[in-house]
Amino acid sequence: MEILFKIFIKNKDNTEDEKVRQSYGVFSGFVGIFLNIVLFGIKLFAGLITGSVGIVADALNNISDAGSSIITLVGFKLSGKPAHNDHPFGHGRFEYITGLFVSIAILFMGVEILKSSFSKIVMPQAITFRWISVIILVVSVIVKAWMYFFNKKVGLKIDSSSMIATAKDSLSDSISTGAVLLGTLIAYFANINIDGYIGLIVSLFIIYTGINSIREAISPLLGTSPDPELVKRIEEIVMSHEGVIGIHDMVIHDYGPTRFMVSLHTEVPANINIIEMHDRIDHIERELRETFGCDAVIHLDPIDINNEVVNEKKEIIKKILFEISQELTFHDFRIVSGPTHTNLIFDVVIPFNFKMTQEELKAEIDRKVREYDDSHFIVVDFDRALS
Repeated sequence: MEILFKIFIKNKDNTEDEKVRQSYGVFSGFVGIFLNIVLFGIKLFAGLITGSVGIVADALNNISDAGSSIITLVGFKLSGKPAHNDHPFGHGRFEYITGLFVSIAILFMGVEILKSSFSKIVMPQAITFRWISVIILVVSVIVKAWMYFFNKKVGLKIDSSSMIATAKDSLSDSISTGAVLLGTLIAYFANINIDGYIGLIVSLFIIYTGINSIREAISPLLGTSPDPELVKRIEEIVMSHEGVIGIHDMVIHDYGPTRFMVSLHTEVPANINIIEMHDRIDHIERELRETFGCDAVIHLDPIDINNEVVNEKKEIIKKILFEISQELTFHDFRIVSGPTHTNLIFDVVIPFNFKMTQEELKAEIDRKVREYDDSHFIVVDFDRALS
């Protein structure tokens, strides 16, 4: 495989480059189209001379795969289009869309094979055995297994969901063709016609693969949690700069593989020179852009770190939240004092699987704060952990 990449992909190791990623996708698409058309032709021939619905269904599956490869190829071409006024973040999500189309094609073909298999179970037809058909099926299993490893390697190399979906399709094809081969041999040696049942098993396997692939293709289109390793690397870069004492409200917007935008809040000492700190934040944004090729927007939150009263109340809130759940964190803590009461103002970050409602959590925090001092009131907003 590496030899093929070296021959056909210029700068093959620079997968962060959009043109290199596109070259991988286009090359894989052409490989898929060529091999699937060849397999369709030889398997259709084998199916016609034997009268096997399983082999014919398998051949039709290959022509469907060729269409899927065309979709993948077009998707990589479209995803490489530059940004413009209507789509200022580019067209990288076309890769996710093509992955969805490939998955739907897998499901559709599985349903069609299911229908033809039922027909053969109800009205079975005699199968003519030919050794040439056995050889063709063995070759097909080997070729599809190679295509699985090829597409998977490309998918992992360029982090492409559409290529991973194509790899899974190739694996399901290899297994289903193996099942057809087994049915052909059983029919010859045991004189038992299970062609329709083999087609049924193949169709159910393809349908299962299609449903799983659709789920995986839809997920990034709906929006998924960012890669924890990416979040960690961003945090390390931001926190490494002088003057940054905390990070919160990080949001990563995915616009396709290698294309994203990050926004976050940084906590900085309230007594620092604002002009100097703004310059540092600009430098952090540039570093993130150069490191990840992303757009970055950073908001400054000034924190009073030298006020003993503020620090004391902050520790109280920290302890209360820890008693309720170790999953809870807070930020933007400040105090507004008055002649009759004191407001403790802060934001609480809660995970999506948290058991308590926001109303219940707020009531519990308020109750515990009042146990410390009944003149204290909480003003709390709730955030979700988005990274």
